[in-house]
Amino acid sequence: MSCMTEKLSYGFSFFSFFFSGKSAEIRYGSGSISGFFSNDAVEVGGLVVKDQEFIEATKEPNITFLVAKFDGILGLGFKEISVGDAVPVWDNMIKHGLIKEPVFSFWLNRNAEDEEGGEIVFGGMDPNHYKGKHTFVPVTRKGYWQFNMGDVHIGDKPTGYCASGCAAIADSGTSLLAGPTTIITMINQAIGASGVVSQQCKAVVSQYGEAIMDLLLSQAQPKRICSQIGLCTFDGTRGISIGIQSVVDEGNDKSSGVLGDAMCPACEMAVVWMRSQLKQNQTQDRILDYVNQLCERMPNPMGESAVDCESVPSMPTVAFTIGGKEFELAPEEYILKVGQGSAAQCISGFTALDIPPPRGPLWILGDIFMGRYHTVFDSGKLRVGFAEAA
Repeated sequence: MSCMTEKLSYGFSFFSFFFSGKSAEIRYGSGSISGFFSNDAVEVGGLVVKDQEFIEATKEPNITFLVAKFDGILGLGFKEISVGDAVPVWDNMIKHGLIKEPVFSFWLNRNAEDEEGGEIVFGGMDPNHYKGKHTFVPVTRKGYWQFNMGDVHIGDKPTGYCASGCAAIADSGTSLLAGPTTIITMINQAIGASGVVSQQCKAVVSQYGEAIMDLLLSQAQPKRICSQIGLCTFDGTRGISIGIQSVVDEGNDKSSGVLGDAMCPACEMAVVWMRSQLKQNQTQDRILDYVNQLCERMPNPMGESAVDCESVPSMPTVAFTIGGKEFELAPEEYILKVGQGSAAQCISGFTALDIPPPRGPLWILGDIFMGRYHTVFDSGKLRVGFAEAA
């Protein structure tokens, strides 16, 4: 077959397959599957990929798979994270010379009225679906399509959290935009999202807020502050919970070890928040008040935070620095509206996900981001590119 560029509007099919009987299991962020490996020729658009190994799922123990309107998952990550060392479809397309160039690209249609939900192009890019030139950044770690990201801005103010760089991945399989609780909380506060009140966070501010402030003003190393005040131990790179016991509710006779374990990350978040405000020359009272507000905006453990639909037009932009360029998201792009009229609900598109070092902290730029920015995955040059979607 001659090399070609193949456009696909989310669909693929199998022919007559055979199974190997080798068992397999995959765990996702919202569920898991188990089954066994089989082998088939897979049709992707007009391309036929021969001898493709895949998993037949026999168990899907999660409600996500019951309500989702899809028949399977076409993984496009690197072989390094492939279950059972199976060769991904994309790798086999390249191996068998089925495509023009080792590049695939995503356009997600944000117009809900259109029948076409989006387009994947295997072997190139569709110039009808992006504006200007793409900003490319190198893949820093093969597995997911991981790259380095710069600072996050809320409105016109940098948060400082990723000023020295953060790891990020672009992932069409993630509906929202996920990031560390510290910054997601700052975003939620700025957009008025209602989350869950964190007792641990409030306890840290109440008991240790002034001490943290004093240490920051004395130019203490931020990463060591929480160990200096006794809430963490420092392993040379980060703080680790030491299992201290504390009582937040005076009416509670029992100390909570779980609470103690949470005091260390709550302290580290407070340090980041206070440091951000000190750089803006805020007074101590205003800083402590701001941090308490952030405690009120801690993301819901289930991952969703609600906002007032009428406030959407007045919300700030949120921008991510990639390749030295700021990629902005407007409120109508990061807020999900469910329902119509008075029954409508608005949900923040930002969800908290804390992945510890050395893999994290890690941002996942999911469909919220990829809907605004046409995304290119370049296997040949090991890079990811973004341009404004059209």
